[in-house]
Amino acid sequence: MSAAHAMLSVMAKKTAHDDPLAPVTLAVGQEDLLLDRAVQEVVAAARAADADTDVRDLTSDQLQPGTLAELTSPSLFAERKVVVVRNAQDLAADTIKELKGYFASPAEEITLVLLHAGGARGKGLLDAARKAGAREVACPKMTKPADRLAFVRGEFRARGRSATPEACQALVDAIGSDLRELASAVSQLVADVEGTIDEAVVGRYYTGRAEASSFTVADRAVEGRAAEALEALRWSLATGVAPVMITSALAQGVRAIGKLSSARGGRPADLARELGMPPWKIDRVRQQMRGWTPEGVAVALRAVAEADAGVKGGGDDPEYALEKAVVTVARAARSRGRA
Repeated sequence: MSAAHAMLSVMAKKTAHDDPLAPVTLAVGQEDLLLDRAVQEVVAAARAADADTDVRDLTSDQLQPGTLAELTSPSLFAERKVVVVRNAQDLAADTIKELKGYFASPAEEITLVLLHAGGARGKGLLDAARKAGAREVACPKMTKPADRLAFVRGEFRARGRSATPEACQALVDAIGSDLRELASAVSQLVADVEGTIDEAVVGRYYTGRAEASSFTVADRAVEGRAAEALEALRWSLATGVAPVMITSALAQGVRAIGKLSSARGGRPADLARELGMPPWKIDRVRQQMRGWTPEGVAVALRAVAEADAGVKGGGDDPEYALEKAVVTVARAARSRGRA
């Protein structure tokens, strides 16, 4: 199982011992959304077992020596309790010593959740919890676009809904790197839209920005999907996108095809450095370049240049100039099949 797939339930890689009501859960990482979800999963499980579960959510400075013993002491009412400790890497040495002793003999009906940033600080606590068999949930920062894409796919799957790969990519492109915003966007789409969620739906909701909508036009055109490109073009113009933004996106799309088709083979990371593109874009352009020929690239670039002149005052009808360019690019994308 890949690292991305392993993060997709609570977006987390877990130990084989995966009972949310395990005596100790260790949530490790710096992604706030995933840390919060790790806590929420434990609390939900505890309240499913006992609706009156008492939840204590503490920062590291609130867990002083002796506090743990007080929180985990037997209750007259034998109530279930969840004790959450945030920023556990910052706990005082005496408190860490107390926790290590607790790991050896955890209290019944108590679930302890430790949120730890990872790294060298407080590593002794991490090692002790792991050695004692704590359930572990990995909550790393998602710095790679591929990880955020996997996150979005997992969000749709977790809600029992289907979204096309293009829709997932469009959502990441439009929203950016904030996982909370991505999760919120998925929730909104699932609540509002029936059936499979496709790129057109994402476009209506989230690509009102000029950059995002103009690149949708370009992507559909270089993929040879003329009808969809024209639909995206009309939507972009109707929402006020400047025509020059669209010709710029078309030019970038066709140039990327030309660059990659003339580059030597290699891994996406190597090509990314050579061509000045992010690795995820290398993968996308590779899919888009099927059907292109060098002659097709030349024809498309001339068409885009003519459209650019047209929208900058060299023609009477900028919209017609753009439509003509989009159709020419889409036809050029299928030039190999006609050769």
